[in-house]
Amino acid sequence: MKKNKFSKNWIIKQKRDVYVKKSKLEGYRSRAVYKLEEINDKFKLIKNNNLVIDLGAAPGSWSQFISRNFNNSKIISIDLKDIEPIKNLVHIKGDFTDEKHKINIKNYFGKKVDLIISDMAVNTTGNKSVDSLVTGELCIEAMNFAIEILNKKGSFVSKLFMGSSFHEIVALGKESFLNVNIFKPPSSRKDSKENFIICRNLR
Repeated sequence: MKKNKFSKNWIIKQKRDVYVKKSKLEGYRSRAVYKLEEINDKFKLIKNNNLVIDLGAAPGSWSQFISRNFNNSKIISIDLKDIEPIKNLVHIKGDFTDEKHKINIKNYFGKKVDLIISDMAVNTTGNKSVDSLVTGELCIEAMNFAIEILNKKGSFVSKLFMGSSFHEIVALGKESFLNVNIFKPPSSRKDSKENFIICRNLR
């Protein structure tokens, strides 16, 4: 009964959501696109000709935004789910923490990349502490991968939740990058605990 009530409330919220309506009008696959757009408006991370890795990409709105707005971008995405084709995008169906996929990504570009983006979060269990911890572990894994494959002026963007691993993630960011910011985009729902860590310029 509780689950049905939650689902009904979620549907009502979606119907009222201005960003859901806007994404449909503009042909984007999810409202999440506006989070990346707002992050980029503030921090100016994405440029033409960028080499980009999109972690946990499905349904693909972040890759879609880059492909549509930045000329000659070369993007590789990875997710456990399939993604409908997007111009300039190569998609890998699989777990990005699997070493074979990391090797494939490195081989695809053949050199250091400009940007790694991650809107990954675990499927929620209802236990906010557990969800925050597991999503935090994904963020740390993504950041370590970014440190390995980004060029010196590269940038890393990842979702994270306030919780037990928050300070560990920020500390790792500051240890590895010259510029680290925490930002909650205006399009993030007010009741969401999500923030984004934006790391620029490797040390």
